[in-house]
Amino acid sequence: MAAATTTTTRGFATHPSRLSFLHHLPHPHRNNAHPADVDELSKRRRLTIGGNRLGVSRISCCCSDPAVPIRSSSPAEKRKKSDERRFDSNQRPPQRVGLKAAAALPFASEQSQFASKQNSKVYPRRRPRCTPGNTGPQSRDTPPKRDTGIASEKEWGISLLNEHVKESGTNEDASTWYRESGEELGDTGYRCRWTRMGGASHDSSSEWREEWWEKSDWTGYKELGVEKSGRNAEGDSWWETWQEVLHQDEWSNLARIERSAQKRAKSGTENAGWSEKWWEKYDAKGWTEKGAHKWGRLNEQSWWEKWGEHYDGRGSVLKWTDKWAETELGTKWGDKWEEKFFEGIGSRQGETWHVTSNDERWSRTWGEEHIGNGKVHKYGKSTTGESWDIVVDEETYYEAVPHYGWADVVGDSTQLLSIEPREKPPEVYPNFDFTRSPPAMGTPLPENEPPPPPEDEPPPED
Repeated sequence: MAAATTTTTRGFATHPSRLSFLHHLPHPHRNNAHPADVDELSKRRRLTIGGNRLGVSRISCCCSDPAVPIRSSSPAEKRKKSDERRFDSNQRPPQRVGLKAAAALPFASEQSQFASKQNSKVYPRRRPRCTPGNTGPQSRDTPPKRDTGIASEKEWGISLLNEHVKESGTNEDASTWYRESGEELGDTGYRCRWTRMGGASHDSSSEWREEWWEKSDWTGYKELGVEKSGRNAEGDSWWETWQEVLHQDEWSNLARIERSAQKRAKSGTENAGWSEKWWEKYDAKGWTEKGAHKWGRLNEQSWWEKWGEHYDGRGSVLKWTDKWAETELGTKWGDKWEEKFFEGIGSRQGETWHVTSNDERWSRTWGEEHIGNGKVHKYGKSTTGESWDIVVDEETYYEAVPHYGWADVVGDSTQLLSIEPREKPPEVYPNFDFTRSPPAMGTPLPENEPPPPPEDEPPPED
C-alpha cells in the first residue's frame, strides 16, 4: 500500500519514509518554469478586481467606534471558503494552484517515532470537567500538533471557575492532580481571572500543566489565553500558548483583534523537535496581517519556514514566503518568493537555490511585472545559463482581500467579546504617550517573552 503524504500550507511535506520539499507544477511565480510551459495554466486565472460583485455586510463590535462596512463575498460562498480553508493544512490558497506531492529530497532518512506520533496519531482535546465527588481534571498529557495554525475558542473550551478553588487529590491509578482558581486586581482597573490545573503519573514519569485566563481593564482591553506544558514517560516534552486580544489601536482609534499561538515539542529518545509561532491581526476597516515562523529537526536534517501576508484594507496586498533546509553534511537548499499588488498592477519575484557539501552553488531567479493592461513581462535566469525575457498576454490574478477577515474573526471571538468590561471611575483619564513613534508595518504581535524552550534552542538561521 502506498504511504500517505502530509502536506503543509506553505510548501513542506512530511513523508513516512523521508522529508521533502513540496515541488509545484510549472508556474512562473512558484517554481520558476519557463513561461512557454505555463500558458495553459495561466489562462485559467481570473482577475480578482472587477470579477464577482462584492457584497456589503455590516458588523458591530463592543468598542465606541461605529460599525464599518466590510467587503465580503456572498454568505454561501464565504462559508464554503472558510470551511474548506480556514486552518486545514491540506488546503492551499487559490493563488497557489497546481501544488503536487513532491519528489523526495536527495537526503532521505527514516521517519522518527517522534514525528510519527506528532503527525499520524489523532489527539482529541479532552476538556477538564469539575465533577461532584472532588474528582480531578482529566489528564491532558498530549503534545500539540504541527501545522494546525491558531485554534479557535471552541477548540480550547475555556471554562473559568467563578469561585476561588484550591484542591488536589489522588486517582484510583495512583496518579495525582490539582486544580486552583483565583482573581488578581491591579492598576487601570486591571482584572485577571484564572484557573490552573495539572497532574502527574504515580511515578512522576509523566506530568502535565495547563492554565486559562481572561484579562480586562478600564481602557476596553480584553484578553483570553491558555498555556499548557507537559512531558510523557518516553521523555517527550512540549509547551504551547494561545492568546486572543481585543483592544483599541492608539493611532487609528479602531478596534483591533489579535490572535497568536506558539508551540514547541522535543523528542526524548532521538534528535528531533520542532517550534512554531503564528499570529493574525485584524482591524475594523479591513487591515489584516498574518504570518508564521517554523523550525524543525529530525536527526541529521533541519528546516525553517517563514511566511507573511499583509492587506492594508484599501486594496494593497503583500505576500511572501521563505523556506530552507540543511543537513549536517553542509548541503543546503531553499526557495523564496514575494508578490505585491494594488489595483491590478504589481509584481512577483523569487529564487530557488541549492548548495552542495562542497560549496557548489546553483540558483534560478525569476520575476513577473503585471502592467495592468493584460500584458505581463516575464524574465529569469539561472547559474546553468538558461534565461528568458518576454512579454505575454495574460490575465492577472491575486487576492485583494483575505479569505478570513474582520467579520469572520469577530464572529469566532464571542467568548472574548463577552468578557465583562471594567467600569472607569469618573476622575480617571487615559494616559496617552505622544512621544512614541507608530509601530512599523510587519512587526510581530507584541507579547510577553515566552518561557525558554525545552532545552535545545533551534540553531541560528543563515
